[in-house]
Amino acid sequence: MGPKSERVYRTIREWISEGRYSPGSKLPSERTLSEELSIGRTALRQVLAKLVSEGLVEVHGRSSYRVPDRSVTTETPTDVEPWQIHGERTVYDNRWVKLSLVDVEPPGVDRFEHHVVRLHRVAVAAVLDDQDRVLMMWRYRFVPQSFGWELPGGIVDAGEEPMQAALREVEEETGWRPTTLDHVVTYQPMVGMVDSPHEIFVGKGAKLVGEPTDLEEAGHIAWVPLSDIPELMARGELMGSGTLVALLHVLASRGAGASPTTAA
Repeated sequence: MGPKSERVYRTIREWISEGRYSPGSKLPSERTLSEELSIGRTALRQVLAKLVSEGLVEVHGRSSYRVPDRSVTTETPTDVEPWQIHGERTVYDNRWVKLSLVDVEPPGVDRFEHHVVRLHRVAVAAVLDDQDRVLMMWRYRFVPQSFGWELPGGIVDAGEEPMQAALREVEEETGWRPTTLDHVVTYQPMVGMVDSPHEIFVGKGAKLVGEPTDLEEAGHIAWVPLSDIPELMARGELMGSGTLVALLHVLASRGAGASPTTAA
């Protein structure tokens, strides 16, 4: 986008963040915005398309835009009790994995020992470019014995912030340095037995700074169109929960399937 479009983009973002247009409210028509912000309709649509892609605006109809209403109406239950933990003993431990037996007592159930696998914290990054493509790697994983597409990511080192780990992993595995990354969610991939917090980041823009330095992790590197993601998912070619969670977040944030081309 040019300087004028960038100015308009920042202005509308500020309007939303400052509450001029509250969640669920409708933005003025394209004609009104065009006149108020002194920008042509074509350039305005490019700005609105970018806002849609970032989840800040939703498309309603052909040329109607609203601020998403993400207010939560589901109440948190207060009548469920946590399990009591009476102790823990280590069965196996090394630098990669720790297996423990935890003495637990669920409400109304006799105490028993529950296996718990403790792994490292992990950071995963979905980096997008201005052509609606995401930076991915085609890799072989020997555990499932299959090839598939993955987002760059890896273990958060001791004393390292997850954001820094995500930036480092993208560069080491792909040779691209992200321009920006934003944290979107922390989740547990197998919450019933495995403790391994996954930190998911999404960013826009990257600069090629060299060849991948982590040759064990790097595979075939490509910018994959977001429009291909649903079909790759259906074909079982997206590997790893971090990849799936990050890409589903990206697709969901685009206004229930709306894309910049739809907005334009």
